[in-house]
Amino acid sequence: MPSALSLTQLTDAVDRGNMKPIDVRQMDAWNGWSLQSEARGGHIPGAVSLPARWLEELDGRRIVSWLAKRDVTPSGDVAVYGHGRQDAASVAQKLEALGYDAVRVFEGGYSAWAADPERPVDRMKRFHKLVPEQWLAQLLAGGTAERHDGRRHMVAHVSFDNRDDYDEGHIPGSLYLDTLLLERPEDWNRRAPAELEKAVLGLGITYDTTVVLYGRTGSPTMKMKQPGRHAGQIAAMRAAWLLRYVGVADVRVLNGGLASWERAGREVSTEETPPTPVSGFGRKIPARPDLIVTTPEARDLLSSRKGDLVSMRSWEEFIGETSGYHYVGPQGRIPGAVFGNCGSDAYHMENYRNHDQTMRPYHEIAAMWEEAELLRTKRVAFYCGTGWRASEAAFYAYLMGWERAAVYDDGWFGWSSDVENPIASGVPDGYEGRERPEGALRADPLSEQSRGRIIEGPRSDRPPDDCVG
Repeated sequence: MPSALSLTQLTDAVDRGNMKPIDVRQMDAWNGWSLQSEARGGHIPGAVSLPARWLEELDGRRIVSWLAKRDVTPSGDVAVYGHGRQDAASVAQKLEALGYDAVRVFEGGYSAWAADPERPVDRMKRFHKLVPEQWLAQLLAGGTAERHDGRRHMVAHVSFDNRDDYDEGHIPGSLYLDTLLLERPEDWNRRAPAELEKAVLGLGITYDTTVVLYGRTGSPTMKMKQPGRHAGQIAAMRAAWLLRYVGVADVRVLNGGLASWERAGREVSTEETPPTPVSGFGRKIPARPDLIVTTPEARDLLSSRKGDLVSMRSWEEFIGETSGYHYVGPQGRIPGAVFGNCGSDAYHMENYRNHDQTMRPYHEIAAMWEEAELLRTKRVAFYCGTGWRASEAAFYAYLMGWERAAVYDDGWFGWSSDVENPIASGVPDGYEGRERPEGALRADPLSEQSRGRIIEGPRSDRPPDDCVG
């Protein structure tokens, strides 16, 4: 049985930096939620998040790998804490079985640490915009939900052109939101203000409605005719960013999507909840035009270095091996953009999510961007193919307090459609020998030589048949 650790001993070890805390509560608690009435939400500074549930879902090899990448080794001193002794002790015993030799249990749990306002805690700045399933259940039940003022709310199951996905099973009380209401199928950019207004009024959304979005994460592949129909959680992120652009003041996303609701054993429904249309939004649309960057603004970012353009595309897309889509012909990248390394393809965000589709620990995303010299004080615009992956990255930036984050809505589809725009391809300097770089890295400064240089690729006038960016 792992030995106990007192509050004084843990405090001393954290201050000296010679013991690694491991937080076994669900990641929403680590982000900042007070799920068991803690005095303050968040986590002990420097703690690694390893939710107890993960030890049932992942094999030992993956657990050891997860910890090793976060500087937790079998020979190092480890302090495991949770809500109390029981959950911490269970994880500590499993870690001992995996070969960790110096595991101790903080019996007081996080509540004991947070009770003293003098002890530091870390949390994501806007953790309350990424909600746990418990919070959503409380909201739908009409109870008091933390960090909510009781205002009118709406919950929506999001997908692209896939009503069957909603009908198959959704969170009770949620209505269906098709991203086609917010995007035009000609180029998958945001719709015109009048169309967006019609969409939100039809959905029953006013500027002061709390809107909670989620999707179902399927298994989309390029073998499908319309892979985007099965990437529901990215669709929810896209809808979230566009609704913020419209002017909805309180847009939230269910962390982990529908899977987190189902994993908790909560019921799903096949009963439709129709929207209740409203007559007015209450603000001029778009109320937040600063959340979208146009192509002229993207060129300005690249040439003036007033900020950065970040490519949220896969490595194969970035070096020009594939366009990433059925409906985009040209291959390559925008010269001067920072490589954001989303994941494997246009329909996945593995490098920004955990295995259970929840958001990756926010400080790891921040560290990845810091390595790429992205600054939260500057204008940072994310792009991908048509805005979906970019919207997820931008939403994470918003959660972390990046006040000037935006989405370059034209994306690769729009940029590559204009023959006046430069295109680069191949492995850029600094990436040689690295098939799939880890982290966001810079490449291809936009020089006078690259400006205007076009590497021709096949152009397609065929209408798109899927829409994930």
